[in-house]
Amino acid sequence: QVQLVESGGGLVQPGGSLRLSCAASGSVGSIGAMCWYRQAPGKERELVARITRGGSTDYADSVKGRFTASRDNAKNTVNLQMASLKPEDAAVYYCNAQILLVGSVYWNDYWGQGTEVTVSS
Repeated sequence: QVQLVESGGGLVQPGGSLRLSCAASGSVGSIGAMCWYRQAPGKERELVARITRGGSTDYADSVKGRFTASRDNAKNTVNLQMASLKPEDAAVYYCNAQILLVGSVYWNDYWGQGTEVTVSS
């Protein structure tokens, strides 16, 4: 099977920066789009950023110009560089990826366990 493991969350002051990383491991044949979602307490999970295998990106309006997604296809990793963080960015951030397992012809959706980002002075 496949695991997605996020890292890089933590406490940061407003205006600060943080870099999240997510690595896929296991029987990974190919990875399609990779996404970052977040969920704040009492709120629905929302899409923050999406990056295709070719590197095209889309962002939620609330993070455009502040967050940058990148990926390394050779290492099966995706990163989210977050700058100018605001208290409203505080949430659990989840990595999501469309993955084709080795030997399979079906794409499946996988999620990481989440990493918490706290923005507070």
